[in-house]
Amino acid sequence: MASLATPAFLTSCSVYRLNPLIFSQRRRIMKVSSPRFNHFKPRLLSVAASINGVFTSSETAKSFDFNAEERIYSWWESQGYFKPSFDRGVEPFVISMPPPNVTGSLHMGHAMFVTLEDIMVRYHRMKGRPTLWIPGTDHAGIATQLVVERMLASEGIKRADLSREEFVNHVWEWKEKYGGTITKQIKRLGASCDWTREHFTLDDQLSRAVIEAFVRLHEKGLIYQGSYMVNWSPSLQTAVSDLEVEYAEESGFLYYIKYRVAGGSRNDYLTVATTRPETLFGDTAIAVHPEDDRYAKYIGRQAIVPMTLGRHVPIISSKQVDREFGTGVLKISPGHDHNDYLLARKIGLHILNVMNKDGTLNEVAGLYCGLDRFEVRKKLWMDLEETGLAVKKEPYMLRVPRSQRGGEIIEPLVSKQWFITMEPLAEKALSVVEKGDLTIMPERFEKIYNHWLSNIKDWCISRQLWWGHRIPVWYIVGKDCEEEYIVARSPEEALGIAQAKYGKGVEIYQDPDVLDTWFSSALWPFSTLGWPDVSAEDFKQFYPTTMLETGHDILFFWVARMVMMGIELTGKIPFRHVFLHGLIRDSQGRKMSKTLGNVINPLDMIKEFGSDALRFTLALGTTGQDLNLSTERLTSNKAFTNKLWNAGKFVLQNFPSRSDFSAWDALLAYKFDEDDSVLSLPLAESWVVSKLHLLIDSVTMSYDKYFFGDVARDTYDFFWGDFADWYIESSKARLYQSADSSVVSIAQAVLLYVFENILKLLHPFMPYVTEEIWQALPNRKEALIVSSWPRSSLPTNSNAIRKFENLQALVRATRNARAEYSVEPAKRISATIVAGPEVIQYISKEKEVLALLSRLDLQSTRFAEFPPGDAKQSVHLVASDGLEAYLPLADMVDITAEVQRLCKRLSKMEGEYKGLTTRLSSPKFLEKAPEDVVRGAQEKAAELEEKINLTQNRLAFLKSTCLVSETV
Repeated sequence: MASLATPAFLTSCSVYRLNPLIFSQRRRIMKVSSPRFNHFKPRLLSVAASINGVFTSSETAKSFDFNAEERIYSWWESQGYFKPSFDRGVEPFVISMPPPNVTGSLHMGHAMFVTLEDIMVRYHRMKGRPTLWIPGTDHAGIATQLVVERMLASEGIKRADLSREEFVNHVWEWKEKYGGTITKQIKRLGASCDWTREHFTLDDQLSRAVIEAFVRLHEKGLIYQGSYMVNWSPSLQTAVSDLEVEYAEESGFLYYIKYRVAGGSRNDYLTVATTRPETLFGDTAIAVHPEDDRYAKYIGRQAIVPMTLGRHVPIISSKQVDREFGTGVLKISPGHDHNDYLLARKIGLHILNVMNKDGTLNEVAGLYCGLDRFEVRKKLWMDLEETGLAVKKEPYMLRVPRSQRGGEIIEPLVSKQWFITMEPLAEKALSVVEKGDLTIMPERFEKIYNHWLSNIKDWCISRQLWWGHRIPVWYIVGKDCEEEYIVARSPEEALGIAQAKYGKGVEIYQDPDVLDTWFSSALWPFSTLGWPDVSAEDFKQFYPTTMLETGHDILFFWVARMVMMGIELTGKIPFRHVFLHGLIRDSQGRKMSKTLGNVINPLDMIKEFGSDALRFTLALGTTGQDLNLSTERLTSNKAFTNKLWNAGKFVLQNFPSRSDFSAWDALLAYKFDEDDSVLSLPLAESWVVSKLHLLIDSVTMSYDKYFFGDVARDTYDFFWGDFADWYIESSKARLYQSADSSVVSIAQAVLLYVFENILKLLHPFMPYVTEEIWQALPNRKEALIVSSWPRSSLPTNSNAIRKFENLQALVRATRNARAEYSVEPAKRISATIVAGPEVIQYISKEKEVLALLSRLDLQSTRFAEFPPGDAKQSVHLVASDGLEAYLPLADMVDITAEVQRLCKRLSKMEGEYKGLTTRLSSPKFLEKAPEDVVRGAQEKAAELEEKINLTQNRLAFLKSTCLVSETV
């Protein structure tokens, strides 16, 4: 791990050129009681700031400058911080980035996985583990080919006019020009990947792995070629995966058609309800439920398919028929429906294909041959109406399968493709989860994983595209493709095999199809580390990987396939843990879509709120749950970034002068890792250090369990609630009011110690602002990104926590009383603190803190074991068991004026209340007024009643004091 050298002292001129957190020559001087704090100029600064010139500015910034993020990122990368160390004695943490499509632009899904994975990586890096995050992009076969085809079309060029080689060259040119966009955007989020190991699924190394995987799986008998039902895209002219099909609820029609029963009378017919009448040319049976008495007499007979010149099909019974759908009669078209196809294969029905690859009907459709499928639907219905075979057409909500890429309606079609036999692979993948060798988080997704693998279908891995990994299969010219083919690792190897079998004059040609993009993605965890070269250093050092993090929506399509491929090809599970995040929705919980106009661009959010605020917001979600994202959340976490920045400014502005060597020596000499050192601290300091140590333990445990939402919330609460709101405010009593240099030094040391540990705990979430502040702190010997994680099990002082919580309760009670009586914020009041000897002892020791936080007059604040003589003329506060306070009322308000004010207020409220009760007692009002108006009046009356009671009690108390005359 690289470390930074200790910086030398800086000249009085150079100090002003440092980090914006420190100072400009025009900085504001804080007014303090001790003169030595009026001219703070830090002397011990990080080497990053002083030597590398990265963290520099000409003047103090009021808030963190988001423009600094790219500068900081470039510096991290230039220093080699993203690369793993090869420490053989420590188990590495390795994670593979889900490769985004090379055509993609950053969206919130990317922002989510980058945030979560970077949190993991930065945490484990700081824990001292060799940490590797492997980045890369996917060649995205269909998406990329579509993009380039559209680009060429805009230039007047059609793909059909080009040779395959010419088109692929155009795609490579596009990739070189635009393919790096997504990578640059991912960097903008702070992804600390090892970019020297970046991969592309079509680069030489990964292409070699893809071919090797195909060959080995084929040799094991797991890859075969056959004609089966696939999702066909007529426009793209290729099969597409289930993941690339999106179902949409769309308005359509349900068509009712007569199928006459062969050999029957004119009244013997079955009415079939279908949403796709054009597929009737492919009907090979009519099915009814075996227990449906309406049609029992027709089972075993023949039906005549309309508009087919009398073609007969059997009428069969099947329990799969839904008697409630339509008429309870189902047409079976095995060539154009997934369920019909499975039924046909099960009972041996003929499979009839009536559609061409471009979505037009073929010769089986007779007169309709050559017409588009949707044109046929309209024309056929008109013809059915003319022949009297059309019964009716009624509106119906359809579940329409559309191509994720092109948007067209997908056609279920039987096509000759390459497949992988999945069942034997799935058995092994199920076993590793069952035995606990692979854990899935959240655990509930294990059931979904198991269900899918237990019901898995063979995987269609071929695609009819030009862009992608060409299937390594060659055919012999003049031979049957299904019987005679060669699987080889290269054309040369294939030719050699062919010549050995058929002689030197043999000619071969390669299968035109490419492999499904998911095939290469399934090899990602090990192909990126050098496989099939198992002697590669990265493969030996970093495989199996540790973690796979991705969205729960691709658990089947990617995660499960990686598990199966990893076990089959390497003999090892490719990762030990799977972490699944949810979807990001808008503030109303709706899925983001262009149609709704609610898509949030991460780059826009970074520009407005900063990467740190965006990351922190995304990480606050619960594992596996969808997250509703709103600008309110982002605004809040931007404020958190600024609060952190301002806390850094406060800490820096309250260090000793750079020339006060003895003060610096005393400050840096304090250690907080021993029991005695924590127990001997003053109350506020012992409390905040103890709370920090407890936080480190809980946060570290949450990091290890991947409970990132808990980490964020706990650290946020400690920083804002304990450190900023309480300790920083308490420290001002030491820094500005104490004449004891040792007290001041302890406060400075605690400020530095607690704050630098907060920066460490927050760094994985908010890397930019924490690094920027870290570099401004004194005595930084290394960058925050590679600093050591805080130790766990550090000493705590439970007594100090209890005692300070008592002090907090007293301060809160006093503040509430001041607010209740509208005491001017700047006005200091007197008080008598009443408690037992032990409590009085530690509370009185912190009287400066108490007076500062409660705005008490220190000279008029007394500590006693019994109530004061003027107790009846005081506001009595019970802060906690055994700790009370008496605040003289005359000190807080002009009692006579306050009584007069409250009397007027009471009179006004009683008038309003009387008017409301009169209305609510009127039957006419209750009968005629809208329900919400009546409810509003009732709520208003209840609220006024409560306020009247409070005001009456307040008046009674004020009038009871001897300071109020009897005539009031």
